[in-house]
Amino acid sequence: MLRTGFILGNELRKFETEYARYNHTRYAIGVSNGLDALTLSLRALGIGPGDEVIVPSHTFIATLLAVTHVGATPVLVEPRMETYNINPDLIERAITKRTKAIIPVHLYGQACEMDSIMRIAKAHNLFVVEDNAQAHGALWNRKMTGSWGHANATSFYPGKNLGALGDGGAVTTDDEGLAEHIAMLRNYGSKEKYYNEVPGYNNRLDELQAAFLRVKLRYLDEWTRQRQEIACWYNNALQSVTGITLPYTHPQATHSYHLYVIRTAKRDAVQDRLRQKGIGTMIHYPVPPHLQKAYRYLGHKPGDFPIAEELAKTVLSLPLWPGMNRNMIKATAEHLG
Repeated sequence: MLRTGFILGNELRKFETEYARYNHTRYAIGVSNGLDALTLSLRALGIGPGDEVIVPSHTFIATLLAVTHVGATPVLVEPRMETYNINPDLIERAITKRTKAIIPVHLYGQACEMDSIMRIAKAHNLFVVEDNAQAHGALWNRKMTGSWGHANATSFYPGKNLGALGDGGAVTTDDEGLAEHIAMLRNYGSKEKYYNEVPGYNNRLDELQAAFLRVKLRYLDEWTRQRQEIACWYNNALQSVTGITLPYTHPQATHSYHLYVIRTAKRDAVQDRLRQKGIGTMIHYPVPPHLQKAYRYLGHKPGDFPIAEELAKTVLSLPLWPGMNRNMIKATAEHLG
């Protein structure tokens, strides 16, 4: 019998079950991309106009876009220079009567300091929505990223550690009611076709992407192990190179190395030198969110978030993917020295 379940079919249901199990949560809801995963999470939590959401000042723009898409205001907090992740010591002073949630971003693959963040959230009755787009499989205190918050968003963009053939994403949660609400929101606000309970959206993960992700999920732990091994090779090869700051991993965290990010005051010159040798690099991210034209209306100016601005001037992501060998790392290191 010919099957025509292209949307919300068996492959998606199986992937949601398997990804929830992998991520140590009760539920996973497949959605169209990581931004929609964040936006639907905030909307399902009732966050909207007049509310504030705390976000890191050093992150991809999608973190802020989700906040403004629901009509709320992003409140930026600086990261720790060492880990690049939001600094919990600075969160509490940013909380106001309008604050409703915190979005910690596990940037570049390293887990945020989630026990401190959850403690602050509980003390102030705030929601936590993890942005887990870059850290599939990472741990804080032996607990999986994407399993701490009330609702947690991830991305399956092709370049992610767990990547689809195109765009894709998911929300993970232990809250049954929240999972049902997000599942409705992604599908026109409907549980049953043509019967709509809330104003919803078309934010569904399709069957082809779900089937592809099911296969890749089986290899994710091995790919993460390879990424961590390659990062060790880089650390050993670059430890004696002057003028370069290597990635630092907090002793209570693990790092899935979505990206291997160094810092150097001569970033542009280093990038150009590597480019001339045929070695591609990227800058994640060259303009901090508070200086983006899209968020000029927030009223921030240069100097308001100096750590984010310093990182934007100095970070450089070196090549890293499963399957790299020591000779590739050696060649990159030789041109950095």
